[in-house]
Amino acid sequence: MANLLKIALRNLLRYRRRTLLTTSLIAIGVIFVLLFVAVTGSFKNLMIAQTTDSMLGHLQLHKRGYVASIENLPLNLNLSGEALNRVEELLTRQPEVEAFSSRLKFGAMFSTFVETTNIRLNGIDPQRELATVPLLKGRLLAGDPELTPGRIWVPELLARGMGIKPGDAVVVVATNQDGSVNGRQLTVGGILESATGPGGRDGYLHIDDAAAILRLPQREISEIAVRLHDFNRLPALAAALEEKLAPYTTPRERPLYELHTWERLSPFYNIARMIEVMTFFVKLMLIAIVLVSIMNVMIMAVYERIREIGTMAAIGTPPGRILTLFMLEGFSLGVAGAAVGSLLGLLLIKLLNLAEITYDFGRQQGLVLQAEIAGGELLLISLIVISGAVLASLQPALKASRLDPIKALHHV
Repeated sequence: MANLLKIALRNLLRYRRRTLLTTSLIAIGVIFVLLFVAVTGSFKNLMIAQTTDSMLGHLQLHKRGYVASIENLPLNLNLSGEALNRVEELLTRQPEVEAFSSRLKFGAMFSTFVETTNIRLNGIDPQRELATVPLLKGRLLAGDPELTPGRIWVPELLARGMGIKPGDAVVVVATNQDGSVNGRQLTVGGILESATGPGGRDGYLHIDDAAAILRLPQREISEIAVRLHDFNRLPALAAALEEKLAPYTTPRERPLYELHTWERLSPFYNIARMIEVMTFFVKLMLIAIVLVSIMNVMIMAVYERIREIGTMAAIGTPPGRILTLFMLEGFSLGVAGAAVGSLLGLLLIKLLNLAEITYDFGRQQGLVLQAEIAGGELLLISLIVISGAVLASLQPALKASRLDPIKALHHV
């Protein structure tokens, strides 16, 4: 095999210009794919971080049926008592979990004593919430970054429409689980940018205020948001938690808990999927470039060396060795193109980061582009190129191995 590889490399060097052009074409394809994957991956990671770190968390735990009714924010599907303690103890024991935050969500009427509208409220423990979704404080457009009892963060939509500013007094009125109505006067502590678009109506208040408004006889929460140390461990942790929570059921033998990762809760997941689909088709284009380039070179090599192939066959070279020889030539072209393209691609990604290109995303301005390519992605692209080169060499190599020696020797 080593001798065949030497012969294959020598044959490629016999046609240096053609070999150089083919290798360059493959390398250029690899470079563009690497740049595309690195840049789009940067935007994708930013979108995921904006969604998970400012609002959702990496995953959420609820009582079964809550997410299906989440538009109504049902109070009868809250977690409490032993069911709540069990989940919190389980999360505390998980080494992958960096932080988790219990939330009490409910719908209410929001009044400035002049105007009244509806609002969705999230009762939170500020310290735990900011550890779980650290970008939440960055959404604060004005006001006090400390959410203390007696204060409320109002969504920008309501603040702009009702002329509210920090320090104003407002009233929140909510219907309790027993159907009674209770209200509480609060002070606007801050104006919060919506993370779900201009129609967002989610406000935040201290969880103690939320429990007081709802007159809860014991501690209850609507959901638990979880943040991981390593985001890439999310699928494994979600599967492990589901397995550990599966034995706990309702009196009707149905699962008591339900777990949702951010993908199942956020519409931005569809955008992330679109980026992945685009990346897939770009890789297909790379495969097409490799196939066409290598096949063209190998077909020309077989055509120009018919008499040489006939001589090899006439002196007793087995068809399998002739097949292997031509496939090694295609393999060598693929390896050379993948190696050169990978090195130049990584260099260009490094230069791109050094250029510190800035862009705006929503209200965040001056974000610096940080393109990066994972080692596994780089290896996958290289394997695609090499596999495509070998595959493209197969048909010309088969043709060469099946040539009749007598006809080949008489070929002009």
